[in-house]
Amino acid sequence: MNRVRSFLLAAACLAVPALGAAQPAGTSLAITGAVRTPLTIDARQLATYPRQTVEVTSQERTVRYEGVLVGTLLERAGATVGPDLRGAALATYVVATGADGYRVVFAIAELDPAMSAADVLVADTADGKPLTEAQGPFRLVTPKDRRGARGVRQLQRLDVVRLPSP
Repeated sequence: MNRVRSFLLAAACLAVPALGAAQPAGTSLAITGAVRTPLTIDARQLATYPRQTVEVTSQERTVRYEGVLVGTLLERAGATVGPDLRGAALATYVVATGADGYRVVFAIAELDPAMSAADVLVADTADGKPLTEAQGPFRLVTPKDRRGARGVRQLQRLDVVRLPSP
């Protein structure tokens, strides 16, 4: 009986650090693929990046979102943006994926503030409040799109894909 009790106590002690280290699903944003430094960002880290505000009007209601431009996050991860975005690098796209598997695609030039005024944002607040659980903690906001179809709720991943040279 003591051996069983000792085994269970040892197993419980080994499990506790693993449980404490695990982060609940959906609380971070991963930026992966054709980048120098893949990033995983949580809400606290996102709040330290340069902030932008955009407004989106849908069904006669305007929402003011705040967050970080996707181009800024791609630059921090080491994706080719800015003055180096030319030639073969323009054959790069970004796949944004939500917790429910919803995916949308952007040409990297759409997300680079040096090339486009699209202001695509990873938002963490709406009208000054944290996003609801159904929307966040992160939401991809596309204020210049005429339809909101490329907005991604519960954003979890930005995968940078560079097409191979022909």
